[in-house]
Amino acid sequence: MNKLWTMICLSSAFLFNVSATSATDRWAEFSAPPAMPAAVRSGKAPVNGIEMYYAIYGSGEGTPILMIHGGLGYADIWANQVADLSRDHTVIVADSRGHGRSTRTDAPYAYDLMAADYVALLDYLQIGKVALVGWSDGGIIGLDIAMKHPERLTKLFAHAANTTTTGVIPGGFEAKTFLAYIDHCKAVYGRISPTANQYEAFATQMNEMWSSQPNWSDDDLKAIHVPTVIALGDHDEAIDRKHTEHIAQMVPGAKLVILKDVSHFAMLQDPQGYTAAIRAFLEMR
Repeated sequence: MNKLWTMICLSSAFLFNVSATSATDRWAEFSAPPAMPAAVRSGKAPVNGIEMYYAIYGSGEGTPILMIHGGLGYADIWANQVADLSRDHTVIVADSRGHGRSTRTDAPYAYDLMAADYVALLDYLQIGKVALVGWSDGGIIGLDIAMKHPERLTKLFAHAANTTTTGVIPGGFEAKTFLAYIDHCKAVYGRISPTANQYEAFATQMNEMWSSQPNWSDDDLKAIHVPTVIALGDHDEAIDRKHTEHIAQMVPGAKLVILKDVSHFAMLQDPQGYTAAIRAFLEMR
């Protein structure tokens, strides 16, 4: 992760749109998400010593969907999916600890701490169970919740998650798409964070977590009994496909989904296809 930290600290000067020559090369693109639709409700929840930004969209009668973004990111990365899913579902998004509009403390970052934040958010919102969609760090948080708080989930969609640090592809964060994502998130942080001038301190805390976490055993994964989809883009820059396949083999009954012609940023590269995969997941029994 030290190379990633170097990329975080230095301005990479890459454009937010990395051009591709054809539809099948969309995996080589990173585009900023569009604006979010109007929220039914938004605010900041006092959880575990922080003020956690959240927003709720739609008013479907079924189980709410909780969508958790990746590291360095923010809730609005899900704009395309929220616009579609909120037509017939209640969708909850939030900014993880220290990300986006949420505050942080000096406590060391840990996936179980961030998972506890999301469980506390559900308590604050008086929501019992959700179908959880998590991407990258959000997928790891989802797996943590599935292990320790399975009563809060009806099912889990974990996209581009690793369960040990060895699941990360060496040098993957140097891809142009990833550099563009880092630049984008840094710029957004400067606009919306309550500690806009503390990005380096925030990124340092994150890097310290990434250097050693997650570190789950196969037995930890075998203890998950929430219906689970393990997903990965077929051109993911950061997460090793064999690692993803191993996760799917270890989680009992898990379904492996390989998303076509997309990378780590599938929700932006193929919004319709990604949303269709989530809808198929929601219908899964």
